[in-house]
Amino acid sequence: MKIKNLFYASLIILVINVVVGALPAFALTVSPVSLEITGDPGITVTGELKLYNEQEGTRTFYSSFENFEPSGDSGAPNFIGANGDLATWIKSDPVVVVESGKQSVVPFSIAIPQNAEPGGHFAAIFFGSQPPGAQGSGQVSVGGKIGVLVLLTVSGSVSEGGGLLDFNTNNNQRFFSTLPVGFSWRVNNTGGDRIVPRGDIKIKNTLQFTSATLEANKAEGSVLPGSARKFEAVWGNKSPVISGEQPESPKGFFAMAGSELSNFHFGWYSAKLNLNWGLSNQTSNASYSFFVIPWQLLLIILVILVIVWFIGKIALKRYNRYIIGRAPAQMPPQ
Repeated sequence: MKIKNLFYASLIILVINVVVGALPAFALTVSPVSLEITGDPGITVTGELKLYNEQEGTRTFYSSFENFEPSGDSGAPNFIGANGDLATWIKSDPVVVVESGKQSVVPFSIAIPQNAEPGGHFAAIFFGSQPPGAQGSGQVSVGGKIGVLVLLTVSGSVSEGGGLLDFNTNNNQRFFSTLPVGFSWRVNNTGGDRIVPRGDIKIKNTLQFTSATLEANKAEGSVLPGSARKFEAVWGNKSPVISGEQPESPKGFFAMAGSELSNFHFGWYSAKLNLNWGLSNQTSNASYSFFVIPWQLLLIILVILVIVWFIGKIALKRYNRYIIGRAPAQMPPQ
């Protein structure tokens, strides 16, 4: 069984708001955060999960399973219940009791049907503080649950398809006065299993020297079958960026000028995205051009030059008058 930590399949926490009464703290850690598994039709795959109870007192948790599909182009999973497919192939202990500050090992198994379709199958194993579907009399169920994503690839002949849909800066912006510059691109997947696009973005200046190289998919995010996903990268920014928005620049005229000076870039730039993915090593690339013109800094420099020129002109006139005033008077010829 192949198990990897996948950033895209990071820990998912679902919190159900309190409707009646106070919700007790739900502090449970599950590891690993995700499971990436490959198996043949007709076999049973087994593994273990570890639950750590961070709460005071012994707690009881209940397991449940749900399939998921992509939600929009953000890569976030949309859970669609346990009606068929992988969610019905997974088995685990229905009830797990974990003492305070202790860890419990929970075995699980995945019985892959003989007629399972080759390719990707996706579900989550949840552990909640309430039995699945439990409700109080006349009340909404109060509780929380936490889970890990299961990304199963059933062996067999799987088609691969898809490609790069678009590549540009956030909001299609062409003119910048300073860094950061945010890039975004979308990749679709028309094949039968998830893909993980990899590659880089090379940014070249007017003279075609490389100014920066960005990793295209540093988090190794996946694109599920039948979906498209948006990816982002930032040149010259260290702070978090809201998806789809241009990274925030310094506020104020002089703050911008200071940023332009410390991150000086000027002229026409081209960014080229190179991607590859899949077992057949499919490739795709695209380019986008933009300008960086630090106009606040240039304006300050221009004002300084004008002031220096003006002062110099006045000083030169005064110096000339001084020289003329010190020169001895010459008598006209007799």
